[in-house]
Amino acid sequence: MENVIILGTGISGCTAAIYTARANLNPLIISGSEDGGQLTLTTDVENFPGFPNGVQGPELVQMAKKQAERFGTRFMVDIVTDFNPIEGGYELTLMGGDKLQTKTIIISTGASARWLGLPSEEKFKGRGVTTCATCDGAFFKDKEVIVIGGGDSAMEEAIFLTKFATKVTLIHRRSELRASKIMRDRAKNNSKIGYVWNSEVAEIFGDKLVSGVKLKNLETGEISDFKCDGVFLAIGHVPNTTIFQGKLDLDNHGYLKTDRFTNTNLPGVFAAGDVQDTRYRQAITAAGSGCQAAIEVEKYLVELE
Repeated sequence: MENVIILGTGISGCTAAIYTARANLNPLIISGSEDGGQLTLTTDVENFPGFPNGVQGPELVQMAKKQAERFGTRFMVDIVTDFNPIEGGYELTLMGGDKLQTKTIIISTGASARWLGLPSEEKFKGRGVTTCATCDGAFFKDKEVIVIGGGDSAMEEAIFLTKFATKVTLIHRRSELRASKIMRDRAKNNSKIGYVWNSEVAEIFGDKLVSGVKLKNLETGEISDFKCDGVFLAIGHVPNTTIFQGKLDLDNHGYLKTDRFTNTNLPGVFAAGDVQDTRYRQAITAAGSGCQAAIEVEKYLVELE
């Protein structure tokens, strides 16, 4: 039986692996369907401490993996399809049917951003299309950008982007926002924020970088070009918690519920990173919670013995 299995190879999972490996727990980390997590979709990361000139997202993940491997972490490329308690721990079922048993689990499966599903969106990911204003907003200084969405997160993204962009336009499918009144008022009182109602992005275009989008008016069907330098999606995230439904406590949006020590409702099962973080969703906070979960695992195993 394993001491600890870590699910997810993003920055939270790799940090947990570094700490548990250095504690001589011989961790096994399983990649899941999105190897490396959200950072692999990010180009320049300028807000992670220790990189004064910034670092590429995929490079940061690879360095974290190598660091974990250096201390003896084992990596497995596979997907966990089921999770069940057993005597003394838990049993995980892999996609091929193999089963693994472990005393503890750190769930770092992350949350996947909702995308529009456009081929052109895929083409411009990291080249003007992003899902994180906090991560990428500074790259759009003195430029015009759009934010897609109508909820509180879209308002937060738009307001934050006004620190850098000359103009921020909210694109919303309806004629009124879904956001709370306080967030609606904050956005409407910001002179840099404009609105396009009853519309959706039908296509994103440009050369090497985004230069505009085609907007479809949902009332008339009319297609029009809209010039912009960046496209920020704020239509929500989907936590990767499907296999834990009915077994671990989730909030109304499917995120894992944890206490301040990263404990879930089951003993020996901890969660770190975006899978349980509905507020910050930053690389540095994910790494921090990975560290916390690893230390809690070590303490739990000592008490178990």
